Amino acid sequence: MTISQRGIELIYGFERFRSHPYLDAVGKPTIGYGTTVYPNGRAVKMSDPAIDKLTAQVYLRHYVDTQIAPHVTELTLNQNQYDAICSFCYNEGAGAIAAHTGIGKKLRENPSDPSIRQEFNRWIYADHKILQDLVMRRKAEADYYFSPAIKAQPLNGANATASHVENQTLTNPTANDNIPS
Repeated sequence: MTISQRGIELIYGFERFRSHPYLDAVGKPTIGYGTTVYPNGRAVKMSDPAIDKLTAQVYLRHYVDTQIAPHVTELTLNQNQYDAICSFCYNEGAGAIAAHTGIGKKLRENPSDPSIRQEFNRWIYADHKILQDLVMRRKAEADYYFSPAIKAQPLNGANATASHVENQTLTNPTANDNIPS
C-alpha cells in the first residue's frame, strides 16, 4: 500500500508550503511542506536557498516513501487509516507508532479500536505546550482514520510530475545540485 492523493493532500493542508527556511514551532529549521532533512540527509539550515512548490512536493514524497512507509506498511490498515497514520508520522516521526507507544500498541492489536482516537489526542504538544494547530490536526487525522474505507485514488498529474522530478533529482547528478549539500 502507498499513500493516496487524499493522504498527500491531508499533509499539504497542515504543513502549508513555505519557499524559504523558517523555524517551526519548536525552533527547528524547516522548508517547503515541513521538510527538516533533505533527501540527501542534510538538515535544513536557515541560510538555505528558497525552493519552489514542486521541489517541496518531491521532498515530502521522498520522506513519506523512505522514512514513513516502511513503518506503516508493517500494520494492517485500510487506505484511510494508512493515509492518516502517514500524516501523523510525517508530523511526529515514525517512532511515534513504535510498538511501545500507546498508539503503536493499539494499531498492532486492533486497528479498529475506537480508543485510537484518544491516542491521536495525546500528540498535541510541542515543547510541552498544547498547540491549537496540533489539536486541529489530530482531530482531522482521527476523523480521517475512522471514516469509511475508500479505494486509493491514483496520484494526480501534479504528483506524477513530482515523482518524475524526484527520480531525476535523486539519480541525476545535475539535478542533485538543487539539493543543498
